Amino acid sequence: MTKKASTTAHTKKYAALLRGINVGGNKKVPMAELRSLLEGLGHGDVQTYLQSGNAVFSSPQTDPTALARALEAAIEDHFGFRVACLVVDGDHLAAVAEACPFPAADLEGRQLHATFFSEQPGPERFAALDAPAYLPEEYRLGDRVLYLYAPNGLGRSKLAEALARPAVVKGLDVTTRNWNTVLKLVELTRS
Repeated sequence: MTKKASTTAHTKKYAALLRGINVGGNKKVPMAELRSLLEGLGHGDVQTYLQSGNAVFSSPQTDPTALARALEAAIEDHFGFRVACLVVDGDHLAAVAEACPFPAADLEGRQLHATFFSEQPGPERFAALDAPAYLPEEYRLGDRVLYLYAPNGLGRSKLAEALARPAVVKGLDVTTRNWNTVLKLVELTRS
């Protein structure tokens, strides 16, 4: 992780969640270049976490959607491909962690995931999903987030596959993080 100098007191901390980068050699976005892009957009306190597209920064701007679109445009201009980005403020991340309907402290980080949505999905998106058929896997909706309990991990989750179908996610920017990453991003957006 790299940390830059702090910015003024009138800023807010955000986490940028990039979808589908640095997976299987596709859409390579080196974290040093991501930090440079964020700094070039005028953001301060820029840090990255892991290689999977997590960045934390401060900004005086107050519109997370505008911040996400600006970052998407900068990435496309710099790298030549589009990457969906979600930007969430630290308060929202903390609220997501606090509102977790599953016993997070009793689970391994790989068993619990948060899928972040660009907009709140309506219940009609999940109407055709036969949730009991996927037990012991479960999900719960929150505020622009879906909590997923997958006891055998995300890679083996049939429920995760069903939740990623176009009927559920069409028209939304969506990205998932394991619970350990969520907690680390909460910590980084508080500091």
